[in-house]
Amino acid sequence: MAQTRFKSLSKSTADDWQTIVAEQRTFIAALPDRIIAHLKLLAGDYGGFPIDRLQHCLQSAELAAEGGEDDEYVVCALLHDVGDTLGSTNHPDVAAAILYPFVSEANHWMIKHHAIFQGYNFFHHLGMDRDMRERFRNEPHYDRTERFVRLYDDPAFDYDKPALSIAPFEPLMRKVFSDPKNSIYRSLME
Repeated sequence: MAQTRFKSLSKSTADDWQTIVAEQRTFIAALPDRIIAHLKLLAGDYGGFPIDRLQHCLQSAELAAEGGEDDEYVVCALLHDVGDTLGSTNHPDVAAAILYPFVSEANHWMIKHHAIFQGYNFFHHLGMDRDMRERFRNEPHYDRTERFVRLYDDPAFDYDKPALSIAPFEPLMRKVFSDPKNSIYRSLME
């Protein structure tokens, strides 16, 4: 790995930035590998649920793929709970932040808000308002998010299902994460 030799960004040069950009392209290209490694941290983490968090994500993605959703949507389904390890109290925000540069506004909004919509299925058991999602009723992606939870997130806790592998989803992840749509650094990838 090449390195530059400045002590503050204000003292960096155009040559420094040519070096940095070259290194960043390599680093960014390896993003799917880092995300897969992080997703694997969910294996064995049940948190009281009937299946571990990794299998839940894999089941969600499999259901979305079987439902005919496009590659980007399937990757969103796969990663919707990836934030559980580092953002235990705001996991949708973490997942949405990872996905934001690479997905549509609709898919980003869906992942960012999915927990509130999933809450319809259990918040009442916790003394919370199960209809919390209603505050978003007039948002353009309300129906999409409700559908995601109903079809792909809620039913993805099947403990009788044989364990799934990440491997079939790796090519989709590499495809989605190869083309940033929403990043100030998009030109670096070109």
